[in-house]
Amino acid sequence: MLSEIVNRSRPLPAGSRLLILGGGFSGTAVAKAVEALGTPVITTRRQPCAVTGALPFDSATGRRPSLDSLQGVTHLLSTIPPDRNGQDPVLSRLLPDLKRLPLQWAGYLSTTGIYGDHQGHWVSEATPAKPGQDRSRRRLDCENAWLNSGLPVQILRLPGIYGPGRSILNSLRDGRARRIVKPNQVFCRIHVEDIAGACLHLIHAAANGQHPTHVNVVDHCPAPSHALLDFGAALLGRPAPETEDFATASEGMSAMALSFWAENRRVSNDRLCNMLGYELLHPHFKAGLRDCAHQDSLKATTSLDHR
Repeated sequence: MLSEIVNRSRPLPAGSRLLILGGGFSGTAVAKAVEALGTPVITTRRQPCAVTGALPFDSATGRRPSLDSLQGVTHLLSTIPPDRNGQDPVLSRLLPDLKRLPLQWAGYLSTTGIYGDHQGHWVSEATPAKPGQDRSRRRLDCENAWLNSGLPVQILRLPGIYGPGRSILNSLRDGRARRIVKPNQVFCRIHVEDIAGACLHLIHAAANGQHPTHVNVVDHCPAPSHALLDFGAALLGRPAPETEDFATASEGMSAMALSFWAENRRVSNDRLCNMLGYELLHPHFKAGLRDCAHQDSLKATTSLDHR
């Protein structure tokens, strides 16, 4: 649970203030962890929220936070993807203001998709980027734009993200899960709470002089999707869906779905976990899915209690 990340993490230095651009699934997890450790956090959303105090930022409409509202920000994390033109919305609209801030660390959430297909072989941060998908090429362009921004940037490359309320368990409960088997195909993933934990760890490491420009934030266990489905079904006490071979299943897949199956790689977390010393809270999908099952159950119980 996120409370475990909080309990084992150190707060940011006194006087710190974190700006999270994009208050979605990952951004919210980071915000909750940092706030629980006593550091003020500012988040942005396309539609501002009076309850949470989120500031408006929508590159499509030109809405943006004022410079005054960002005063005192010492650390930032951008979770915002490229816009339809492949440009980074944050840099194209906020960079002059960000350069006026006393930033000590600027994290950008990218994707391991920039490595492209490696036919199941291992890749690391030293592997040349060869993105095979348009969306990954746009991400790589944005990575380079951030690195050339003049800010103290660190690129966090993420695989598939899962967590409470957003895992194979939910697909199984909803009847949407499909047990598709493609020989030798694996996927990498990361629990959203380890994104929060890694961000905190990397901020402290950077302050101590350990600031590699790129870090893979992935768990220890690349695995086929059907392995997660089988384990998830067992956790829920229900049978897994019938097996479909990829050759047949792919005939009805969308172009987007096919693109995910087109690439096969194992992504190393050696830099994060061994060189920089981060200990994963959910080191493999079994630990992560057990946590999701527990937290989903707690949420369901709480919802029933408030009826």
